[in-house]
Amino acid sequence: MALEVDVFKSPRRDNTYLMLPADASLDSVPEQLQTQFGEAKPFLRFKLDQDRHLAQADPQAVLAAIQSQGFYLQLPPNKDETGD
Repeated sequence: MALEVDVFKSPRRDNTYLMLPADASLDSVPEQLQTQFGEAKPFLRFKLDQDRHLAQADPQAVLAAIQSQGFYLQLPPNKDETGD
């Protein structure tokens, strides 16, 4: 399955991104998440499929989350995971 995805950047949290199906309304994201995320800034649009390499997420997990809940929230990696 391939899906055109819009990526939004959070102005409140570094390295935090929200992925939605292309042209989906941000109103489909739960209000509490919208509040915590801040005013979503358009960042990128790309075609996502299960074979696409993503820097910090498993593409199959992203597709599954978008299919089940309508969005995927990418948080910054834990410092323990990055070796910092």
